[in-house]
Amino acid sequence: MEEIKGEKFELKTPLLKAPKRSKVFVISLIILVSFVSGLIGGFFSASYYWPKIDEFLGKLHIQLPPPKVIEKEKIIEKESVYLPQTSQEEAIIKVVKETSPAVVSIIITKEVEKYYISPFEFEFPELKKEIEKKEIGGGSGFFISEDGLVLTNRHVVLDEKAEYTIFTIDGKKFPAKVLARDPIQDLAILKIEKEKLIDKEGKVTLKSFPIVKLGDSDKLQIGQTVIAIGNALGEFRNTVSVGVISGLGRTITASGGGLIETLEDVIQTDAAINQGNSGGPLLNLKGEVIGVNAAMALGAENIGFAIPINKAKKDIEQVKTLGKIVYPFLGVRYVLITENIQKENNLPVDYGAWVQKGAEGESAIFPGSAAEKAGLKEGDIILEFNGEKITTKNTLAKIIVKYNPGDKITLKILRDGQEKIFEVILDERSE
Repeated sequence: MEEIKGEKFELKTPLLKAPKRSKVFVISLIILVSFVSGLIGGFFSASYYWPKIDEFLGKLHIQLPPPKVIEKEKIIEKESVYLPQTSQEEAIIKVVKETSPAVVSIIITKEVEKYYISPFEFEFPELKKEIEKKEIGGGSGFFISEDGLVLTNRHVVLDEKAEYTIFTIDGKKFPAKVLARDPIQDLAILKIEKEKLIDKEGKVTLKSFPIVKLGDSDKLQIGQTVIAIGNALGEFRNTVSVGVISGLGRTITASGGGLIETLEDVIQTDAAINQGNSGGPLLNLKGEVIGVNAAMALGAENIGFAIPINKAKKDIEQVKTLGKIVYPFLGVRYVLITENIQKENNLPVDYGAWVQKGAEGESAIFPGSAAEKAGLKEGDIILEFNGEKITTKNTLAKIIVKYNPGDKITLKILRDGQEKIFEVILDERSE
């Protein structure tokens, strides 16, 4: 700009001017260059000074944290497990898991005759016979010893000509031998051999079987929860049903496997007991066997019966020690006296065991028996057995099982209106 004669003038010749944004660009470029220079300088400075800093911190016993490594989150799919909703449900599930491996299925096979006519013999057809093995039934049982003893019902293994095969829960099968059949109660004991296991070195070991725990059937209460496990219908193995004890001390007449018998002092339950469940365990919520499932009521809904386990304990012990089941034997046929029988027959008492012939005329006194040796006769009324009064609730059969063969006992007999005392040495009765 020039000053002439005191006036101010602007030069009209335009100059080239940088736009305002170029200043911003220049400033940004300067900042960027400074930042990059700082990074490069910092890198070389760090490479030089970091070992010295680390050495210095080491002398001060200060340890820098390790570099943090971030891994991708791993999603693990967990198997869904049902959680019991109540303590009772939890107890039932636990009992089933623990006991099921000790419950077995028993399959019955037998050689049967099959007749047929050859389709190729037109003129003189001949009836031919063929023998084949066929499955004719099934039942249940459970291990009572690690070496392969199995408890079941007598009516399950009643046929002496049949073959019995035991299936475990893992599908393995074993040929079974009937060791003993109880002559009085619907119980029997089978035996299978241990499974042989061979390791890589060729060493052979015998695998033990899982066993059940035996409870105390004398402490049962009506309304108590029970669990039945068995081979339902001979098809559905290890089927579980749950119910309560609906009655105690029942007496029933049961039939099955060609056997008709009276079962005394049995447990009644509404837990479903189907055909094929026979011989399986009836358990409490502690996982203890308190009964052996034996029968169901026909024409009823959920009325089943089980033999108290305390009745089986003596059988188990005898088989382990004697190899058989034995009972004391008096040797009389009798009728328990009730008020009606007393009135109908004009008897002097309304209790006792009245010695009588069998339904088909069999002798009232077994020949050569302890009763015959002691001098008992038809028509005698046994009032007491070793001091115990005989009634419909405390029967002669229930009393005598408390004793052993060879025991000496006393009988109070009513004969011709007079009471007499007889001493008797009990015989042995086995299968």
